[in-house]
Amino acid sequence: MVRILSANLNGIRSALSKGFHDWLPEIAPDIICVQELKAQADDLTEATRKLNGMKSWFHHAEKKGYSGVGIYSHHLPDKVTVGLGIADIDAEGRYLQLDFPALSVVSLYLPSGSSSPERQAAKFSFMERFLPRLAELAEHARLAGREIVICGDWNIAHREIDLKNWKSNQKNSGFLPEERAWLSRIFDELGYVDVYRQLHPTAGEEGYTWWSNRGQAWAKNVGWRIDYQIASPGLAALARRAWVYKEQRFSDHAPLIVDYDIDP
Repeated sequence: MVRILSANLNGIRSALSKGFHDWLPEIAPDIICVQELKAQADDLTEATRKLNGMKSWFHHAEKKGYSGVGIYSHHLPDKVTVGLGIADIDAEGRYLQLDFPALSVVSLYLPSGSSSPERQAAKFSFMERFLPRLAELAEHARLAGREIVICGDWNIAHREIDLKNWKSNQKNSGFLPEERAWLSRIFDELGYVDVYRQLHPTAGEEGYTWWSNRGQAWAKNVGWRIDYQIASPGLAALARRAWVYKEQRFSDHAPLIVDYDIDP
């Protein structure tokens, strides 16, 4: 059994100050995918690099205090891929992939478009160029006999069940028709599976992972499900449990945890 945890930390140093490190032994993940590090390599202490006794790999943004992704693992990968090989995307530190014998794990931080029209355009550009890479990734994993899971903050709520106030957000970034259709293509055309939604398909199991800091969104559970573990069909079929941890708050996002009946 492999337990994979994904969490947008909204600053790794901030999350650690709120107890993220102390909580990890309770959950005992085998692999941790983190996003929005908001830290450079020199900002990470040795203790931060070895959370829960794990090894770590990172893709930092060039801009200080911005973006960045990482993966922690108890197992050494056969291969590490830092970035997509696309200069403007890689400058923001948004993609990291570890290949194990039976499993490829990706930590992904898809851009948000909520701050400006320019950032929404950058988000659409990322989506357009990332879709063929997802197809290649699935094919390469298939040929290598590996399953794959892409963990992270996708910054898109796919369906109406995935956010509280869907009616009033249909023209807002994160729930635009074009964004939702793009996710549908990943599932319907490329064959990937939304693992949490596969295990929790009905109303009452919304699985929100992010709450605005405005108003009383957290207190009233006015949330969005924008953090996913999106897997190859073979791996998704081996998912046994998926849940969002909300007993403590380390960030404006909550960790998503999935147990898979597989060895990495």
